[in-house]
Amino acid sequence: PHAQGKLVRVTEGVVWDIAVDIRPDSPTYGKWCGAELSAENGAMLWVPPGFAHGFVTLTESAHFLYKCTAEYHGPSERAIRWDDTDLDIDWKIPKADAILSEKDLVSPFFKK
Repeated sequence: PHAQGKLVRVTEGVVWDIAVDIRPDSPTYGKWCGAELSAENGAMLWVPPGFAHGFVTLTESAHFLYKCTAEYHGPSERAIRWDDTDLDIDWKIPKADAILSEKDLVSPFFKK
């Protein structure tokens, strides 16, 4: 009930941004798309409600700008295991180079 749509852009640095369709009745359920966002290319990614959102910074640091369709509701937040083999997301970095938050380390797999 607290799903957000997000329009995402990067104002400093470079990010590989991912959206995953988590709408069970969707024909693209479990599919992902990605886009490189940077201050230089000015690209933006629309992440509709019902999609999971993740990113990896490809530079030492990065600054995001989000426009959201609803306020953040912490108790509704969920996560998916970043290296889930069923999703097979290309994160554009070697797995050994990933620096993860505690939440990302313990997130459940997509099927759960």
